[in-house]
Amino acid sequence: MYERPEEYAKYWVEQAIDFYKLVGKDVALAEFSNTNGMFVQGDLYVFVLSTAGIMLAHGVNDKFVGLDFLAVKDSDGKAFNKEIVDNAKNQISGWVKYKWYHPRRNKVLPKLAYFQKENDLIFCSAVYNYED
Repeated sequence: MYERPEEYAKYWVEQAIDFYKLVGKDVALAEFSNTNGMFVQGDLYVFVLSTAGIMLAHGVNDKFVGLDFLAVKDSDGKAFNKEIVDNAKNQISGWVKYKWYHPRRNKVLPKLAYFQKENDLIFCSAVYNYED
């Protein structure tokens, strides 16, 4: 369907925002945190940050919800969530690169996150970039 994986991450975020607009914040955040829900597919899932860096929804681990993720760093020490939040203050959408552990491949790989701000929420999805 998409030639490049990052196109799918962007599409995933756009679908999440459409769903949020349709059902409202509370229902949408609950569905985004449902590990068996419609916004989790293989390595791809939606996560939502507040503008303060609080995790509001996470498709893989609902225990992250409510935690401050602003200072979470990747394997190179990059505070990628802070970069997402900072960039969302100045632009509606964008991309952030970071490195993250891939559980099935058992190694750290480059990842590319797409974010889009809608009201006071930052919708995100990321794909592993095997080519970097």
